[in-house]
Amino acid sequence: MKIGIIGAGFIGGTLTRRLTQLGHEVRVANSRDPQTLADLATETGAQAVWAKEAAEDADLVIVSIPQKNTPDLAKGILSARKPGAPVIETNNYYPQQRDGKIAAIEDGTPESAWVSELLDAPVYKVFNGIYWKHLLEKGTEAGTEGRIALPIAGDDEDGKKIVSALVDELGFDPVDAGTIAESWRQQPGTPSYGKDFTAAKLREALAEATGERTAEWKA
Repeated sequence: MKIGIIGAGFIGGTLTRRLTQLGHEVRVANSRDPQTLADLATETGAQAVWAKEAAEDADLVIVSIPQKNTPDLAKGILSARKPGAPVIETNNYYPQQRDGKIAAIEDGTPESAWVSELLDAPVYKVFNGIYWKHLLEKGTEAGTEGRIALPIAGDDEDGKKIVSALVDELGFDPVDAGTIAESWRQQPGTPSYGKDFTAAKLREALAEATGERTAEWKA
């Protein structure tokens, strides 16, 4: 697939490495000049581009940036992707640790719903709760005992199939976590966040989640 990645931090950089290893054609961007990603491009074979170019003709786009920076993305930044191409967002809201207060999220809007509105595109929430080194190193073949599972929230079933296939290709069991309206079940502070659960345990953790933000994750 042609994959555009906006954000080259721990998760975006890791996905650039893994997806190029799997043979995908990756265009990667950060908030600065593409030259700042020259080392990553040389290492992986990905093409470093400006953020506004990352989604061009993409079969799938990944947005992996600090939550507070989402409003800074250019309007229509995803519009050049192929029609129907899924958009994955890996972001988390860290009000005390990084992002400051985002009123809509504090008032109960799921983090991914807020991102989707700003991007003016449907999104799929995945890769937000796994430690980046585990994403890089702990993928295994399907059927492996103890294989780590990742939750995927999203509204369109066809797009979710594409995202699920990618998660499986990366070495993790995809678990349907419901709609974007339910994506709070995998936000920071929930039972599944940051855990390397199997599919069965992950489903239990998602079911146990509540919509109340814990003190650590409130502004």
